[in-house]
Amino acid sequence: MSTVIHLCVGSTNPVKINAAKQAFEAVFPAYSIHCNGMNAPSGVSDQPMTEAETRLGAKNRVQYCFQQDTQKSADYFVAMEGGVDKFEEGVMTFAYVAILPSNGILSTGRSANLPLPNKIFKRLQGNEELGDVMDDIFHTTNIKQQGGAIGLLTNNSATRESIYIQALILALAPILHPEHYSA
Repeated sequence: MSTVIHLCVGSTNPVKINAAKQAFEAVFPAYSIHCNGMNAPSGVSDQPMTEAETRLGAKNRVQYCFQQDTQKSADYFVAMEGGVDKFEEGVMTFAYVAILPSNGILSTGRSANLPLPNKIFKRLQGNEELGDVMDDIFHTTNIKQQGGAIGLLTNNSATRESIYIQALILALAPILHPEHYSA
């Protein structure tokens, strides 16, 4: 049995790569986790504006990584996609995650919601990306590769990375215990 787990993350964003590494380190503490990022197309808008589009983006990214790994060098493929949607409670941002083990059985998960101010949502409806809008409003630079909108709006009590980690850990449950999830 190998003591190393190789991850292929469907992004070159250091926040996403580190989130995948930390989630797998938490779930597999006896293993050394090696992460490689890959620029994987989402096949959706740069700023997904629905739950369905966000989920599809994560699934597309993870499938792309799986298909590109012709040497079968990764044990798991991981992707994260942030999105926005309007719910009964208001406008929210959230993320979908997708994990694809080398056996090809996909597991997806979703983060918690973060309420967004309407003035931000209006700009997103004008085809701006959330990270760019947050940089403008909060006078930051490249916040999407740091704490994200989540960090800014929670005074860093939660961050983009922390919600990815939680969603990934939860999405690993069916992989860890397939006997309880099989039909």
